[in-house]
Amino acid sequence: MASLEGKVALVTGAGRGLGLACTKLLAREGAKLVIAEIDEQTGEQAAQAIRDSGSEAVFVRTDISSSAEVQAMMRCAIDSFGGLDCAINNAVRFIDRKPLADISEQEWADTCNVNISGTFLCMKYEIQAMVERGGGAIVNIGSGRENTGQAGLSWYLGAKQAIYGMSRCAAVDYAEQGIRINAVAPGAMWTPALRETAEKRPGHTDAHLEHIPMRRIAEPEEVAEAAVWLCSPAAGYVTGVTLSADGGYTLG
Repeated sequence: MASLEGKVALVTGAGRGLGLACTKLLAREGAKLVIAEIDEQTGEQAAQAIRDSGSEAVFVRTDISSSAEVQAMMRCAIDSFGGLDCAINNAVRFIDRKPLADISEQEWADTCNVNISGTFLCMKYEIQAMVERGGGAIVNIGSGRENTGQAGLSWYLGAKQAIYGMSRCAAVDYAEQGIRINAVAPGAMWTPALRETAEKRPGHTDAHLEHIPMRRIAEPEEVAEAAVWLCSPAAGYVTGVTLSADGGYTLG
C-alpha cells in the first residue's frame, strides 16, 4: 500500500518545476491532491495530469500573499476532501539578482509578501486545519544556499532564512498536537526557470557545477522525493529539521 493512501495533500506553486514534481509523487503515494497555483493554466494542467493518472485532484487559483485567497484554498481542501493531512509550501516570488541597495521598496514588499508572509499565511491556516484533523505534516521549501551569501540574493536568502526560523518554532509549538513541520533545502534543479536562465546566460550551469561535489544538477523529482518522504509516516519522528537535497553543495 502507498504510504499516503487516502491522505489529503496540498502543494503551493504546483504548476511547474519542484511543485509539479511533488504533486506527482504525492499522487503516486496515494494522496488526494489540492493543487494551489497562481497561474490558472499551469495549475489546471497539473490537476488534470493527476486526474489522468487515476488519482483525485482539484485546482484552486491561489495568490498566497492574500489571506483571503489562502483561506479559500483551505476551504477548497476541506470542501473537496474533508480536511488536510499534509502540505508542501513551495510557492515563491522571484525578481532579478540585485545588490540590496538597488532593490526598490516595492520589489522588496512584493517578494516579502509572497516569500515570507505568504508562507506564514499558508502555515497558519494549514495548521488550523491539521489541528482539527488531529495531526499532519508540513514541509516548507527553502534553499540549499541557506548557509552561504550570494551576490544579489538578499531578497531571496533573507526570506529562506525566515522560513527556516518559522519552521523550527512552529515545530515546537505544535509537536504535542501531532503536527510535524520541516523544511527542505534544494540545490540546483532542472526546473523550467533554470533551463531558461541557462539558455540566456552561457556558463551559468558550469558555475553551479563547480560548487556541487556530485558534479550534476538534480531533476526536480529527486528533491521532491525528500519533501514527500517528510510528509509520510516513514518520517513520523522527524520534526523541526531542514533536510538538504543539494548534491553536497553546502559541504563546500
